[in-house]
Amino acid sequence: MARKWWTLLTVSVATFMLLLDITVVNTALPSIQKDLGASFTDVQWVIDAYTLSLAALVLTAGSLADRLGRRAVFAVGLGIFAVASLAAGLAPDATFLNVARAVQGIGGAAMFAVSLALVAQEFSPGRERATAMGIYGATIGVSVAVGPLVGGAITTGLGWRWVFFVNVPVGLAAIALTFARVRESRDPNVTRVDWPGLFTFSTALVMLVLALVRGNDAGWGSPLIVSLLAGSGLMLAAFAAIERRVPEPMLPLELFERRAFTGVQLAAVAVSASLFALFLYLTLYLQNYLGYSPLQAGLRYLPITLAPFVVAPLAVALMARLPARVIMAIGLAGVGTGLLLMAGLSANSSWTALLPGFIVAGIGVGLLNPVIADVAVSVVSKDRSGMAAGINDTFRQVAIAVGVAAWGAVFLARGADKIATVAAGTPAAAGDHPRRLIEAASGGHLGAALAGLPHGARDLVASATRQGFLSGLNTILVIGALLAFAGALVAAWLVREHEIEREQPELIGSTALPQPAGR
Repeated sequence: MARKWWTLLTVSVATFMLLLDITVVNTALPSIQKDLGASFTDVQWVIDAYTLSLAALVLTAGSLADRLGRRAVFAVGLGIFAVASLAAGLAPDATFLNVARAVQGIGGAAMFAVSLALVAQEFSPGRERATAMGIYGATIGVSVAVGPLVGGAITTGLGWRWVFFVNVPVGLAAIALTFARVRESRDPNVTRVDWPGLFTFSTALVMLVLALVRGNDAGWGSPLIVSLLAGSGLMLAAFAAIERRVPEPMLPLELFERRAFTGVQLAAVAVSASLFALFLYLTLYLQNYLGYSPLQAGLRYLPITLAPFVVAPLAVALMARLPARVIMAIGLAGVGTGLLLMAGLSANSSWTALLPGFIVAGIGVGLLNPVIADVAVSVVSKDRSGMAAGINDTFRQVAIAVGVAAWGAVFLARGADKIATVAAGTPAAAGDHPRRLIEAASGGHLGAALAGLPHGARDLVASATRQGFLSGLNTILVIGALLAFAGALVAAWLVREHEIEREQPELIGSTALPQPAGR
């Protein structure tokens, strides 16, 4: 087998493991929560500790890879990820687990930063690269969607710790393949790492997510939350100022002058912050509201698992016939429509109420991911492909991290308001009881939370809590749909074909293929 296909295989396996580790944890979270005595906030951090460190470091990792060698950084990342996975599986408490997840994100950043660049360097622009990116995009779609099923099967059969343990042998095998089959490459023009940019960007991101996670608990107008939000804004402003002045910025702002570059980043944000960030709350609904086991919940994700896998080859074929912005817009509109179809859940709904939305959203993801993967590295010069890949991955992970935190804040606030309204006149409607009840329902231990209430109020409060859960979930599904629709409009507006590198013109009969974009 040719080296380029070995490279694609190695990168796809590593990427599958990385993205799987975001969603595979979802179906294990209720078990983790019960086993480690974790709170609702701890559960959010199991996801966000990983995505935050990944998002904060992926741009710097891309810079280091261009300097030190993309294959070398990729292999180091695999090693860090494997060791951190072992630590996560051995975690004695939620804090230890979340620290291990943060270290996993560091390893993930090193791999994410160069994954697309390693593939792009082996495949020529045009149909060949589009095919490779289609396979890579299908890997992304399947890994994200199949995660709940794999996580459910492992958690039910072996226990949640094995969700992390399985990464160790896979990571070691990927390291061996990397050194045996992947070609080393670097950017000869790279100069220095943007450490001030790294500090301001990561600090801004952590402060923002921390404010979103703690907002309902501390109060949105409290000095803590106001200070965190203000600090995040100041750090982002400082980051932008630094990026305009340093000679080698981690995020060159001039790239955003190219409309297609901006458009593909915003498209990645729209799908990641909507559908992918909402997987956590859909899983809580399936397991802790409907009462399915991890495996049963994972099986119910099969429609959204299979749809991207089936549709991705169609997206690759369409890329040669339709403008990228059209496919992106259709894909994001499909995600938005799917989320709207999932909303409107009632007390009488079963999991099949989600089925039409799962199918439609899955088709949308299948159309979208290959195009984003291709355009992300095709709107910049080849020697900047590592940086472009890192920027796109950063936007994806930032969107997931912020999305999980933001949806959690809205979910808790909306659910608590509903409980307070329905349970008015009972002790459950006073103080922070509504928030505690919605957290109890989300954690699958509502019965224990109701035990301290008078017998005459328990049925009413239980009903109010279930209504609060559904109200919170329906609200974030609708807002997520609106975000996806907005992303579709932005992609259709910004992404232009003349800014995307295409094949050299060839005469096929009397038809000439498009000229490559100007560089």
